[in-house]
Amino acid sequence: MTTFHPQKLRALVVACSSLACASAFAQSGSTANSPGSSAKAPAKSTRPASGRESVLQRQVNAQGQQIEALKKQVAEQDSRYRELQERLDKDAARTASGPARPSAAAAFGGAAVAPGAKPSAGAPPAEDGERPVRVGVAPAATPEPQAPVAQLFDEPSVLTPRGRFTLEPSLQYGYSSSNRVALVGYTVIPAILIGLIDVREQKRSTFVAGLTGRWGVTSRMELELKVPYVARSDSTVSRAVGAGAAVDNVFNTKGNAIGDVEAAMRYQLNAGKDGWPYMVGGLRFKSRTGTDPFDVVTDCQIRCIGGTNASGTGLPTELPTGSGFYSLQPSLTWLFPTDPAVFFGGINYTYNFKRNDVSRKVLNGGIEQLGDIKPGDAWGLNVGMGLALNDRSSFSLGVELYSVGPTKQNGQSVSGSVRTQLASLLLGYSYRMTDRQTLNVSIGAGLTRDTPDLTLTVRVPFSF
Repeated sequence: MTTFHPQKLRALVVACSSLACASAFAQSGSTANSPGSSAKAPAKSTRPASGRESVLQRQVNAQGQQIEALKKQVAEQDSRYRELQERLDKDAARTASGPARPSAAAAFGGAAVAPGAKPSAGAPPAEDGERPVRVGVAPAATPEPQAPVAQLFDEPSVLTPRGRFTLEPSLQYGYSSSNRVALVGYTVIPAILIGLIDVREQKRSTFVAGLTGRWGVTSRMELELKVPYVARSDSTVSRAVGAGAAVDNVFNTKGNAIGDVEAAMRYQLNAGKDGWPYMVGGLRFKSRTGTDPFDVVTDCQIRCIGGTNASGTGLPTELPTGSGFYSLQPSLTWLFPTDPAVFFGGINYTYNFKRNDVSRKVLNGGIEQLGDIKPGDAWGLNVGMGLALNDRSSFSLGVELYSVGPTKQNGQSVSGSVRTQLASLLLGYSYRMTDRQTLNVSIGAGLTRDTPDLTLTVRVPFSF
């Protein structure tokens, strides 16, 4: 199929019309001045000349009709050219508005689009800088968006495009159980204990309903605000074996209120060219809006730490919904598209700010001074892989690791507090319901004793 420019087609029509007119007049003039004609016999040549003029007139009329047909074709090509140019401009604007978020096609084996780059129209540009139009060929339809990467971790795998807003309601359920044997006393000889043996089994269920809003400030940066609501319930079964008790004591406690509000900012550091993955730096700040663990009443008569007057379970009568400490978490997330999957992961560090002159409440209105408390900082590492099942759904698999340092009180490590290792195996599934709505489901299984046994998270982000 031949490729024409609208400007070149117009020039061709004008040239054809000019040649047609010039040919008609040239034929008329040559007939009137032919060598065989004589000025002495005008009556004999009048009738044939008029016949030739009528023939030339019909030729001129036919060529005029051809010119009109060519003009209509030029008008149709102009209309198709403008329509195609509008579609290309829209595609270019869509690409320029979201370069920080690699398309799902790029994430699942397609070519990554660099920031500010315009997609090719399928034909080389002309020398004069204008895009050629294929005559008689309809513009190609815009391909449907591919399935997004199923989200596994707190940090999303893609950024919000510039000027767009994403509202993400979520619901998370966590369950954990643990057994603990506490020996309070001293041994005279091995296997003989003088004191108390406390056996405890704890079962904990946590529901977190969150509402997260993300706004694309620029093509490379987004802001996030998350407001959680926490509902917790703990059941502790204990039996003081050394005290001669043969009956299990069950201590139930609950708590529900708003959790710690979080604010975050993420920025894309590179364009993902030359074989490099997309790199996104983030900074998250956690507040203390949830119920403070030092403001709830602890089940102790006088003191809970040391002394001979300690009594009670030492457990809170109402569960807190916040950590009680401010924290700041810088992070680095990477996304590497490769056919037919996409690999992603990240590393983060959580710094918990120290609190001075901390005290907690005990039974009967008592106050216990704890001094300066500094929770342990945590290192986090996660890695995963996403695979597109079709143009609407995808599957993800990942592992998340955390190493939490011991808590310090008045500059010294709290007795019994050691570095804790947390690890989870996560499976995720994502389904694109519409172009602006996606369903994300992830399931986590604890790999260490200190990690929750089960975590189920459902997210439904809406894009505006």
